[in-house]
Amino acid sequence: MGQTQGAGLIQLLPLIFLFVVFYFLLIRPQRKKQIEHQKMIESLKKNDEVVTVGGIHGTIINVKEKTFVIRVDDNVKIEIDKSSIAYVKKQRKE
Repeated sequence: MGQTQGAGLIQLLPLIFLFVVFYFLLIRPQRKKQIEHQKMIESLKKNDEVVTVGGIHGTIINVKEKTFVIRVDDNVKIEIDKSSIAYVKKQRKE
């Protein structure tokens, strides 16, 4: 009976190895990107120049709880979700 339990564990080793490889190649880097993106969003302030995931370039003019109001042109303002910011072009210097 001890031999069959050992054989069962040996059969699970490739599956465990595969999970570890997936974790370090896929899951961990993705979580790191999510954390960095969240920190970037939390650091945004008024007058920061941003680009949305849809490719819209604008300047933040108001920061709300879940959204930003950005100015994309003279007298053109749009409200977007905070998660839709792709990256920051230029942050305001304090």
